[in-house]
This record gives sequence, structure tokens and C-alpha cells, in this order.
Amino acid sequence: MGTDSRDELEEPPRGRNETPAEKLDRNWYELLQEVRVMQTGIQILAGFLLTLPFQAKFAELDGLQVAVYLALVFVSASITALLLTAVNMHRVFFRRHIRLALVENSDRIIRGAMLFAGLILIGTTWLIFDMVLGRTAATITAAVLVLLLVLMWVVLPLAVRRKYADHSGRGTEQPAGQ
Repeated sequence: MGTDSRDELEEPPRGRNETPAEKLDRNWYELLQEVRVMQTGIQILAGFLLTLPFQAKFAELDGLQVAVYLALVFVSASITALLLTAVNMHRVFFRRHIRLALVENSDRIIRGAMLFAGLILIGTTWLIFDMVLGRTAATITAAVLVLLLVLMWVVLPLAVRRKYADHSGRGTEQPAGQ
């Protein structure tokens, strides 16, 4: 996702003949695509959460469940605010020739939104399992989901990046099977 360092933005990747400005444009468009994907998922989760108080079973929630629910609504709104911040920064930076600042800061913002997205996935799963199967099942399921997200969102990308990194720390494009 996004960029890892200023050096990556300033030196064209191998196999591409692009200027630094073209690379910044490409990075910005890639970040926007990531925002679009996240936005759809978060909208679906937020819509689900916003319907819960209107369900008959909502009145049966205990204090912890209500607190988790309200925290999830807050986190959902926070993700939306973070994603819109990247878009707003584009508006504020428009025609100011500071695309590097836009890309670097949007990358950080989207990483924060990913962290919040993990929290909302875990919390929503916990709440549903707690309501349907009970607190023990909810806690076990949430713990398994935490482990899965750490493995898939942290360990796997770092392992793949390490596998394909050359000595400068940048990824190298290699044909399949190598």
C-alpha cells in the first residue's frame, strides 16, 4: 500500500520509464483505489451497525454489548473521517505542486484507517458472536480473527516484501516461479 520511503518516490522503479512526477501521480491513483475498496467495506459495516438499534433484540443487549456497539459506531465514523481526510487533502493541495506531501500523508492516513478497519471487523464479529453464541465464543472468535488479521495484514506482506526485496530494500519484479 502506498509508499515506504521518500527514496522510493524519487527513483523510478525498474522496468518503468517514468519521471518522479509520473510516479507520484501513479502512487496517488493507487492510494485512491485503495480508499475506494476500503470505503465500500466500511459503508456496508456502518450500514449494518446503524440498523441494529432498530431491531427488537437490541433492547436485550447488556451494558458491555451496548458499549462495544457504540465504540464500533465511533470507529466506523472515524474510518470514514480518515478516508475523507485523504480526499480533502487533495482538495487543499490541488495545484500547489506538493504531490509528494499528499502521497506521503495519505499513505499514513490510509494505514491508520486500516488499523481502525481491523478494530471494526474484530469488534463487529465479537458483538455478533456474543449475541448469538455467548461471551466465550465471542472472545475466542475475536482472538482468532486478531491472529488472522495480524498474519494476513502484517506477517504475510512483510514476508513477501522481504522475499522479493533486493539489497537496497526495494522490491524487485521477478517472473512467476522464481
